[in-house]
Amino acid sequence: MAKKPTSVAEWAASGAVQRCIEPGCAGAFDLNERIYVCPRCGGSIEVECRLPAPRAARLLPKLWAARAASPDPCDLSGVWRFREMLPFGEEPPFVTLFEGNTPLYHAPRSAQYCGLADLRLKHQGMNPTGSFKDTGMSAAVTQAVVLGARTIVCASTGNTAASLAAYAGRARLNAAILLPRGQISAAKLAQSLDYGASVCEIDGNFDDAMRLIRELGEDPSIYVANSINPFRIEGQKTVAFEIMEQCLWQAPDHVVVPGGNMGNSTALGKGFQELLELGLISRLPKLSVIQAEGAAPVASLFASLDRRRRPAETRLPERMAPVEHPRTLATAIKIGAPVSWKKALRSVLRSGGRVIAVSEQEIADAKAMIGRDGIGCEPASATTVAGMKKLVAEGYIKRKESVIGVLTGHMLKDPDYTSRYHQGTLSLDAGANGSPAQAIQGAFRNAPARVAATKAAVLEFLERRL
Repeated sequence: MAKKPTSVAEWAASGAVQRCIEPGCAGAFDLNERIYVCPRCGGSIEVECRLPAPRAARLLPKLWAARAASPDPCDLSGVWRFREMLPFGEEPPFVTLFEGNTPLYHAPRSAQYCGLADLRLKHQGMNPTGSFKDTGMSAAVTQAVVLGARTIVCASTGNTAASLAAYAGRARLNAAILLPRGQISAAKLAQSLDYGASVCEIDGNFDDAMRLIRELGEDPSIYVANSINPFRIEGQKTVAFEIMEQCLWQAPDHVVVPGGNMGNSTALGKGFQELLELGLISRLPKLSVIQAEGAAPVASLFASLDRRRRPAETRLPERMAPVEHPRTLATAIKIGAPVSWKKALRSVLRSGGRVIAVSEQEIADAKAMIGRDGIGCEPASATTVAGMKKLVAEGYIKRKESVIGVLTGHMLKDPDYTSRYHQGTLSLDAGANGSPAQAIQGAFRNAPARVAATKAAVLEFLERRL
């Protein structure tokens, strides 16, 4: 006879399965099957957790808050203190660097820039390796340990690589990383090298690297850590729980997130949906995803949908046309064929959100404005504020609505971009498809000034600045 679960966490995990999201298939598979797409139809896979009963669920917010004050390593993690919502047993061999528990900042200058009465920014760049990837990687590497994997691989534009390298190192596993040569920041590459990963620089872009990862994933000795891995999404969905906790369980009107490989928006949508099903929130925030114009396949697809229907009733397309030569200085989202597009689009439509694209100029100026709030972020993160400004101007987001933007990476992930913006030398090179080079004319440049080494000269300079 099977052993009965003895806790809420074990009870939840005992009913969890990996399930195909395609309505015509809905195949279910054991948690310990090493699959990334449905073996029946090739559709996307997600983990379907057996959630706590509503009566037990009402007790969870107090339990989670109490754990935040606990010295236990499992409780210090912003992923594992929400373990009742994760597809693991009572005592998994969890791998943690105390990820999560990131701040939610008020950003008054950015709010004014967007035309909002108030704006809060959830800064996932405050994670251990400086990006949102850490919450998902904690869960994915833990599952790799559960499965007895020895080597974990990923394709990356930089942040996933840094995160995998750190967590694999923590778990004493081998990490192998495929990077598009010359297309990631030196800071992100340095992280991967320092954490001991085996780095393969390939000729091609991220999508070429991702194609290789799919092929490598067929080898039984290798475990894939990209967001095609459903356990990555399970870890990342805890950010939705954190946001609601920080909002005192009152759902904001809008949550806005950058869109690259689309795992982040997928995870947030899944987290909010589970909280709604538990009755811990009364409605879904409208989830909007912002892409860079030169790497915006999902924004293009969204614009083509039949808008005469209610968004939640819109049928998901079978295919998405990729961008063959993605082009943006926001390298973290320089992805032309995002693997999680269908799951992300489902979350957006379910919530009544939008997917739009913003220009390089809009991203750069929004990033500078976030910096003026004393917060700072990497370029891809700034798409959130750039997108909010656009959505407010269109009337989709109202001035007095509550809005949270997710910043996905730390400013020091790409310091060269910031320096070049303020010194007036930032530009996007000509594209492989014949698109011309583009100079970025920073509206908020703050270039250093050469000043004589005298008190009078310094005071004169400061007076001019005032």
